[in-house]
Amino acid sequence: MEGNLNALTVVFTEFYYWITVVVMFLIHVGFCMYEVGVSRRRNHMHTLMKNTMVIPLVTVTFYLFGWWIYFGFQGGPGITGGIGDAPFAEPWSALMATHLSGPSPDLGVSGDEAALWSRLNGVFWAAFLLFSWTTASIVSGAVIERIRSGAFWMLAVVIGSFAWIIDAAWGWSSQGWMVKLLGYHDAYASGVVHGIAGGFALGVLIVLGPRLGKFRADGTPRDIPPHNRWLVTIGLFLIYTGFWGFYAACNIPIISPEGIAGQITGETWTATNIYLAPTTLSAITFNFIMSLSGGMMAAYVVSKGDAFWTYSGGLAGIISASAGNDLYHPIQALIIAAVVVVVIYKLHYWVERRFKIDDAVGAVAVHGYAGSLGVIIAGFMLWGQPSSPYEGFATINPLGNFLGAVIMFGLLGFLPGYICARILNAFGILRIPRKVELEGLDFEGDETYNASVAEVIAAEKAMV
Repeated sequence: MEGNLNALTVVFTEFYYWITVVVMFLIHVGFCMYEVGVSRRRNHMHTLMKNTMVIPLVTVTFYLFGWWIYFGFQGGPGITGGIGDAPFAEPWSALMATHLSGPSPDLGVSGDEAALWSRLNGVFWAAFLLFSWTTASIVSGAVIERIRSGAFWMLAVVIGSFAWIIDAAWGWSSQGWMVKLLGYHDAYASGVVHGIAGGFALGVLIVLGPRLGKFRADGTPRDIPPHNRWLVTIGLFLIYTGFWGFYAACNIPIISPEGIAGQITGETWTATNIYLAPTTLSAITFNFIMSLSGGMMAAYVVSKGDAFWTYSGGLAGIISASAGNDLYHPIQALIIAAVVVVVIYKLHYWVERRFKIDDAVGAVAVHGYAGSLGVIIAGFMLWGQPSSPYEGFATINPLGNFLGAVIMFGLLGFLPGYICARILNAFGILRIPRKVELEGLDFEGDETYNASVAEVIAAEKAMV
């Protein structure tokens, strides 16, 4: 680092990302409360433990190989480049640890790069790690009350440390091949985090099957309402809160024009989005709140005041506008959120009836459908805008974002989820036994639990 200004910028950036990580942690707290609130009493601890163990498992695997994938696969590989060189992201590198000794010939990077990465590597890694937890938690809610914990944890590692970070390398980096060739734009991860997680969840759900009693003999679905709407409400509001950190973490707080080729910003230092194109925290604050508001109002109307869908609709509204919220006008964000929420609400129940998909929390709709539609809409709304400050990159366009949505939801989301679930199912380790599901996952092997299966069934019928 040269000069005090650069040094102060790096220190400020380090603290900035550290704060975003702290705020984003509330997303996971919210998911835990939300899923426990949706599940029934006999499954509470299983639901909670299934989700909380995502933290250590995905953390370790993301440290070992997930962070390196982000830098190594930005060119495909083999599309716009080979496998990239990222010595600072290798788990055995001193830069992936406490490194205060200055440049070293063994690091594989220059002295300036060593000084930079020794300050920023950990907080960058942690910010992306929290995105990884989020993808796994989205899947967790969809499959509650019938999946084995071990099977889910394996799926969580696949999406959290492999599938989603590949799509981030391709479409959520300044040198990603999808950005360069397709003009793909997804500034706040409508598709990159939410679309892929929704597609992955759908692939798993098709193999996993519905909860016992979800569908009547004639195929019509029963409503299994949340056990505790207060927990659901508080959980979703915590997710909203954590989303502030999520949005901020998708920005680079301040960068010199030389760092982004100087083609758009002139001589002004600026904040940028993940693609190094200028934006501001002020702009995304307008659009975040407006998209939340549009989603909540539309969900309240279309669901006739149902609390579960009203608050879920707020989340879906944010997700639907996130792809373009660095550039949208606030009224655009409001309208996009409202329209998408109505569509995904109706699509959720159509898919449930038509294909007998039991998505316990509506995760496929709220994250997968809303995120994918948001990406596609951004391609139209932002048509012709630069996708990057670098020369030779395609501009934002409808075809590029449509193909991007297909890649995120289908190729990197649905297919890995479906294939992994089929493999786990073939080995008989995907779904819990029928008897355990009826008695409750919290009481598997507990000899002190004396409630009979008949009593459980009777209680469920009374609830319905």
